[in-house]
Amino acid sequence: MPLTSPRRSALSEQVISALRAQISSGEWPVGSRIPTEPELVEQLGVARNTVREAVRALAHNGLLDIRQGSGTYVVATSELAGVMQRRFAEADPRHIAELRSTLESSAAKLAAVRRTERDLKQLDTLLVRREEAWESRDTEAFVTADATFHMAVVAASHNDVMTAMYADLGEVLRDWLREDVGERLTAENHMDHTRLVDAIRVGDAEAAALEAAGYAFQCRQARLTPAPSGD
Repeated sequence: MPLTSPRRSALSEQVISALRAQISSGEWPVGSRIPTEPELVEQLGVARNTVREAVRALAHNGLLDIRQGSGTYVVATSELAGVMQRRFAEADPRHIAELRSTLESSAAKLAAVRRTERDLKQLDTLLVRREEAWESRDTEAFVTADATFHMAVVAASHNDVMTAMYADLGEVLRDWLREDVGERLTAENHMDHTRLVDAIRVGDAEAAALEAAGYAFQCRQARLTPAPSGD
């Protein structure tokens, strides 16, 4: 629907909000190229300069990356997510693993107590999708599926602050996972998350917390442990 406003400043804010909503909702996922400037002008029914101003504002805030000759790409889902990714780009991987373990363990413990039937259905669906991505041996598809599954576990905690914080750390955690699984998915670094879902389903908070806490370190240990020589 075209956007209208008698004041250009208010109109620019509307366009920024509209573009931000496309990003935060996942309509334009991280890594994707957004529609071209003429396409956005047509979709939003505003002047080219207004679209350009909005795109530059979101690029300045770290959500978009304007690449001359290629297009404009989504690089973060929120202003804070972009800041987080830049801030922790060079962080010690062990510290990222510790942070992930702490957040996911706390969230899983709450999820076991607060989860709804809708949450369980979502977790079951995403667990299947995660395994399918693993079987496809497509590393990027697996990283996305795994991150989406863990985000759903955190969301099932029904703690809005924890969920928002985890979402803002999403790209940091995905970068960590990409590094950990490497270019090839192998049996040595595969981890079944069925026990986590089962613990949440039956309301076993302690078991859910223990399962979630161990994944980050199991993944890293699997990568650091040499494969048997076969001698």
